[in-house]
Amino acid sequence: MNLWLIPVLPLAGAAINGIFGRRFSKQVVNLIAIGSVLLSFLWVVKTLVGLWPLEHEHVERYFTWIQSGTLQIGADLMVDRLTAVMLSVVTGVGLLIHLYATGYMEHEGGYYRFFAYMNLFMFFMLVLVLGANYLVLFVGWEGVGLCSYLLIGFYFLEKFAGDAGKKAFIVNRIGDFGFSLAIFLIFIHFGSLDFGGVFAQAKGLTPDVGVGVMTTICLLLFLGAAGKSAQIPLYVWLPDAMAGPTPVSALIHAATMVTAGVYMVARSAALFHLAPIAMDVVAIVGLATAVLAATIGLAQTDIKKVYAYSTVSQLGYMFLGCGAGAFSAGIFHVMTHAFFKALLFLGAGSVIHALHGEQDLRKMGGLRKHAPITFITLLCASLAISGFPFTSGYFSKDEILAAAYHHAPWMFWVGVITAGMTAFYVFRALFLAFFGEYRGDPHVHPHESPLVMTGPLMVLAVGSLAGGFLSVPKWLEPMFPLEETSDPMLLYISVAAGLTGIAVAYVMYVAKPGLADSFANSMGGLYRLVYNKYFVDEVYDAAIVHPILEGSRTVLWKGVDVTLIDGAVNGVGNRSKNIGSMLRLLQGGSIRGYAAWVVLGSVLVLIAIGLGGLR
Repeated sequence: MNLWLIPVLPLAGAAINGIFGRRFSKQVVNLIAIGSVLLSFLWVVKTLVGLWPLEHEHVERYFTWIQSGTLQIGADLMVDRLTAVMLSVVTGVGLLIHLYATGYMEHEGGYYRFFAYMNLFMFFMLVLVLGANYLVLFVGWEGVGLCSYLLIGFYFLEKFAGDAGKKAFIVNRIGDFGFSLAIFLIFIHFGSLDFGGVFAQAKGLTPDVGVGVMTTICLLLFLGAAGKSAQIPLYVWLPDAMAGPTPVSALIHAATMVTAGVYMVARSAALFHLAPIAMDVVAIVGLATAVLAATIGLAQTDIKKVYAYSTVSQLGYMFLGCGAGAFSAGIFHVMTHAFFKALLFLGAGSVIHALHGEQDLRKMGGLRKHAPITFITLLCASLAISGFPFTSGYFSKDEILAAAYHHAPWMFWVGVITAGMTAFYVFRALFLAFFGEYRGDPHVHPHESPLVMTGPLMVLAVGSLAGGFLSVPKWLEPMFPLEETSDPMLLYISVAAGLTGIAVAYVMYVAKPGLADSFANSMGGLYRLVYNKYFVDEVYDAAIVHPILEGSRTVLWKGVDVTLIDGAVNGVGNRSKNIGSMLRLLQGGSIRGYAAWVVLGSVLVLIAIGLGGLR
């Protein structure tokens, strides 16, 4: 099926625009960037149609990449039902984001460079998804980390953008270190890194066999996933990723990088089933992250930051599903989340475009009459993420909450409360932006975005509303057997929580708009704590960043470099210089001086001879 064409087509687009794009018009850059992703999407469709119904995995082996002793790793790509879901999401949603970006970035500098990076991002994500072994997956894993650094720091002349890019890169290195250790342990324990070989051996084991090794492997895998998919304690990079252009935010949050961790955990389900302790850790960390990020989202005033913390929270939901054993529900939420989160970010970009760069919700208002398409599509996304009945989020979130209830009922109740908070803060952003009177700069005249931007919004709105009917868990059942978890009462409770959140947001920001400020003031220090994101970044700076900087400055630079290394090197030079200064007196160029040295030398020789004779 020539699977290699799927990632290579965007790579070709990245290479052409990256090398020659400076000489191209924007229309040619668009043709190459969008055309390469479109061809990749079409090749995915052709591949899936040709392999339908994908009862078994399809592997293509191209060449031996690494061979040393018993280690043999091939440049192998694979398609199975899990890959099919991810390929559809990455190429389909990625294509819409590329199309939207041509309108959003039209007046930005570095246009060709932006699309070269976007295409490169697609290439690495597709390698990650298609890889048939852990090492090929890891190549894509590191590649999306590189591209996130390039795109988050796209406005490199701005310090905040450069800092955000470095923060994302460094924080992810912590997770990647854990993932690399897991890969080493997998090879040591199973003698292979191929998914087929590793998982076949794992299926023959029971949880009590090698429980320590399996738990360690899975915890290290999850550490890697926590970095890429922004879970506690490594979530801090993702909100700052808003420093990049809005289409980048949509690509990272919806279709590529942050879904990689969930995909990797689901891909490794056979290992996690052997490590129940690790699965509990995944579920608890995922739930804690969902709650923490949801509370922070309640008070944010930057529209992109609200949606960023929403992403962190929704990723927590996905890990809750995986940790509860419902891997198919976690992947189902990956797919539905791709629709409504891409729509939320692109819709936010449309709002920002309409307001000439304004992102503060307090300076918006009344936009629904100026940008009706953006309003309606964002309303669809907000309903979906809130779990409104029969939208896409309704189906996937219900699957996760039901699995959580059967895993541990208290997790269900915490998840329900989080669902209510999610509905509240998403509709809070919607009401602040589109209802009431315009509160922004009077010299700015809001307007609807062009069709090249609103077109992708409308397509994503359809996916946000109807995507849940695709029934991904049924499709994935051969890989992740379904457990009977349906309970109408659980469904009613989760829906009620979402509707309550919407109703409270309406009362506080539409019916009685002054009520929100009064409530915030009454909360006092607690509100400031949430508004300032629990000062987690400040704690990290004080406990980790500043000590490292100060230690590097005082110990490594002034102590080791200046005093020890420079002192030793400069000391040798100074001693040599001093000795040379003394010796040069012997070569003064004066005949009278040379005669004196000869006489002195002769006297010393005679004295030495005389002393020798006395002995």
